[in-house]
Amino acid sequence: MASVVDICNSALNLLGASTISALTDDTKNARLCNQRYEPIRNRIFRSHPWNCLIKRVQLAKDSAAPVIEFSNQFTLPTDCLRVLKIHNGTTDSIVSAIEYKIEGRKIKTNEGTVFLVYVGLDTDPNNYDVYVQEAISHQLAADIAYAVTNNATLANNYMARADERLREARFIDATENSVDTIEANEFTDARL
Repeated sequence: MASVVDICNSALNLLGASTISALTDDTKNARLCNQRYEPIRNRIFRSHPWNCLIKRVQLAKDSAAPVIEFSNQFTLPTDCLRVLKIHNGTTDSIVSAIEYKIEGRKIKTNEGTVFLVYVGLDTDPNNYDVYVQEAISHQLAADIAYAVTNNATLANNYMARADERLREARFIDATENSVDTIEANEFTDARL
């Protein structure tokens, strides 16, 4: 079973640094991990539509309507890190596409029914794909490398290595799904 501390210790091991027993330890490494883990995790989560983080919900319409431009608004779920798709629930992709704007934590639209597909914040590392866990630990190692080692060259090397791990994780994740059908439009029909 993975934990936040396990992911942080993996990052510290990559750097050859002392491991921690908790994020609240009174050590430099624990303070660095405690400060940087969540922002790095959330940045990685937002960077790709990870299969292990996708959620689908129907949103409840807010009682207050937008002042102008749209007739309805819906509040994004509190765990929504990235909106992937908003539609009206029909299976026809042309009919289901709706006009909307995201402003703050609100979706403004003229639709009365809104379904949302999004990347959700999951704080339990046991729910993450192993590649996502590895990507987080490598990005964390790269982020704290200079603070831990005082070696700029090593820090740059870890950043390149972390970026490679993230690309690999995205590729593996993206190839698990069926291929989406590409719909014809002016762009795809263009001929040279």
